[in-house]
Amino acid sequence: MKEIQVYGQKDTRSGFGEGLAELARKNQKVVGLCADLTGSLKMNAFKDQNPERFFQVGIAEANMIGIAAGMAVAGMIPYTGTFANFSTGRVYDQIRQSVAYSKKNVKICASHAGLTLGEDGATHQILEDIGMMRMLPNMTVIVPADFNQTKAATIAIAEHEGPVYLRFGRPVMPVFTDSNAPFQIGKAEVLNEGVDVTIIACGHLVWKSIEAAQELSKKGISVDLINMHTIKPLDEKAILDSVEKTSCVVTAEEHMMNGGLGDAVAQVLSRKKPCPHEYVAVNDSFGESGKPMELMKKYGIDTLDIVAAVNKVISRK
Repeated sequence: MKEIQVYGQKDTRSGFGEGLAELARKNQKVVGLCADLTGSLKMNAFKDQNPERFFQVGIAEANMIGIAAGMAVAGMIPYTGTFANFSTGRVYDQIRQSVAYSKKNVKICASHAGLTLGEDGATHQILEDIGMMRMLPNMTVIVPADFNQTKAATIAIAEHEGPVYLRFGRPVMPVFTDSNAPFQIGKAEVLNEGVDVTIIACGHLVWKSIEAAQELSKKGISVDLINMHTIKPLDEKAILDSVEKTSCVVTAEEHMMNGGLGDAVAQVLSRKKPCPHEYVAVNDSFGESGKPMELMKKYGIDTLDIVAAVNKVISRK
């Protein structure tokens, strides 16, 4: 396992906030909309620097999506911001009808995704959103791995014409991607090359997969590790090239087992390269209130769960 350099610790939502503020200085078409969670989404810098381009809609998420769709028609590039649960579950009809169906250039930016939202509990810890969004035609789905990559993705999606779902989170996590690395939609990042097993992860589970790969390396298991930051369009070539070497796969995500990264990868494997595949994901369950890292352990999406999945999938080869 090659050494992964860590550049401190930050939350991915702050990466979004910094990226949006920097983007706004470069692109006058960018506008921000928020549903009463400006501080939580780290949109204060954008609001303070561009008050005429910031719209606080209050607790009216469906209206926010409709406003954003109208702004897109007028040639602006709207970035909407609220918790992932409210960004998707509460407004799915509006996204489907007003954004995805007509390919509106709206960027749906969702913080506090998954179990690591923590103490707010099951009603806020959406674990279905990746599946909901990737099933919509015309929707691009991005789940960056750390602060730097979230910042880069926030800036990059302004150049993409069409709807985007950008998912990020609340907890402070290690920063390990290069701050100068360009973000390329649909192009996976290979963090380590190996021959025994492929691990494909997104979001916070990329760091957990790095930890798992380090542990496995001590036992002589060589991991091909892929940061699959774009769930749709999926980098099929990266998956197939890796599996050609390893012949087995573990997918890891902070999401329900159904419909997320694991199922996206499984569709590719079933059509083009059938092989043993194990999921590290939440197994058909809602979350609960608790500390983020404790919840990850309880619901089976922590470092040791990835290690166990690797041992299992290798035994199936």
